[in-house]
Amino acid sequence: MSEKRELFERMPVPKALATLAIPTIISQLITMIYNLADTFYIGLADNPSMTAASSVAFTLVFMMNALPNLFGVGGGSLISRLMGEKKDNEAGGVASFSFYMTLICAAVYSVLVLAFMDPLLRLLGATDGSIVFARQYAFWVIVIGAVPATLSMTMAQLLRSEGFAGKASFGLGFGGVLNIILDPVFMFLILDKGEEVMGAAMATMISNVAVLIYFIVNYIVIKNKTVISLNPRKARLEARHVKAVFAVGIPSALGSLLACFSNIVINNLASSYEYLYGDVPVASIGIAKKIDMLPMNVGFGLCQGMMPLVAYNFASGDHKRMRAIARTARNASMIFAGFCILLFQLFAPFIAGLFNGHQQTVEMSTDFLRILCLAVPFMLFNLQISFTFQAMGMGKQSLVLSSLRQGVINIPLLFIMNALFGLYGIVWTQLISDIITGVISYAVYRSSLKKLMTDGEEVKEATASNVN
Repeated sequence: MSEKRELFERMPVPKALATLAIPTIISQLITMIYNLADTFYIGLADNPSMTAASSVAFTLVFMMNALPNLFGVGGGSLISRLMGEKKDNEAGGVASFSFYMTLICAAVYSVLVLAFMDPLLRLLGATDGSIVFARQYAFWVIVIGAVPATLSMTMAQLLRSEGFAGKASFGLGFGGVLNIILDPVFMFLILDKGEEVMGAAMATMISNVAVLIYFIVNYIVIKNKTVISLNPRKARLEARHVKAVFAVGIPSALGSLLACFSNIVINNLASSYEYLYGDVPVASIGIAKKIDMLPMNVGFGLCQGMMPLVAYNFASGDHKRMRAIARTARNASMIFAGFCILLFQLFAPFIAGLFNGHQQTVEMSTDFLRILCLAVPFMLFNLQISFTFQAMGMGKQSLVLSSLRQGVINIPLLFIMNALFGLYGIVWTQLISDIITGVISYAVYRSSLKKLMTDGEEVKEATASNVN
């Protein structure tokens, strides 16, 4: 534990951030690569309906990810803060609560998806041409695979909260590599032609099971070196700790859910152009958004690496170090955002062409990607602010910003932009939404930081007067 305290308390800020963020970013990139691998291999069939199906069904996967955001991010933030307050035993109870709540909720989610699969897929934008393939993907990845997938992500977040970013990242990275290997085996060797989507889904499910086994074995190995506990007897928390988990977890989960609802709206609006282009608009938006996951995943990795450091130093009272960590992470994300814009503007046709051989799909995907990448700096800035609030346990501020970005601003704008500018208006919406949210995020952050500094000075003055 002493070496973990060194990481949180005394290690130079850039080095401490790199220690936690780099492994996390690598695992996020591997996760992105295996998601892109599914799209790439499915795209080899040159069937826009299959590509559209994977995009539609993947929205259910995003919804499923709200669970590890709720309990993994919410629990992880509290664990780091409790460690900063030297309350390691309470941190173990939070870990146990987060693990078993994820397990229960994931099982319920998989049953609900099985019971209402067709109406859900239709709601998400599945057409007559894509729904058969969407069913295959949803069954294997969610109905069969929801529990191992969500438990793996929650355990990774819990490990990061204590500084074990390398172990967390290796597990998720291992799953990504395994998925990339298994994809072509199931899609082209084991299953028949026309079952490529099912093969990709089965490979994903098996990989998630393997990752969960890795994390459980890893926990057994380090059990005596960690504050994390999976003892079910510790899962009963005091009300204040449950409230603290949900205060941070709900905004994080809500952000995921609103992103899913936004995707539902996008897919439905895009599928309304089926009479002109068939499944090409849904497939093209799906390809562009998956490629645009590169900056999103790097941003999430950087924020997840930053979060335990900010939480720990906030709880310990070292606000100067906390602000330095947040500032360093924000500067790094802006440099990366500039790189992404340059990359996608120059090489969009080549990159889009890797994922589908259908000419109209490639052309439309290229246009969409060049538009989406313009939002990257604002998107990453908003992520940084939101994760900083989550790390500090400021659930209300995080909730407001999460609701604004993907819900209150984005969803109404999608309908307005579609009505005014058609299909391309849908794609431009993200940039406008992120700019508006960025302005609001900065104002809320500056106000909260000013209040934090004022309260800190008042505490110091009160302490000094008591001493005197």
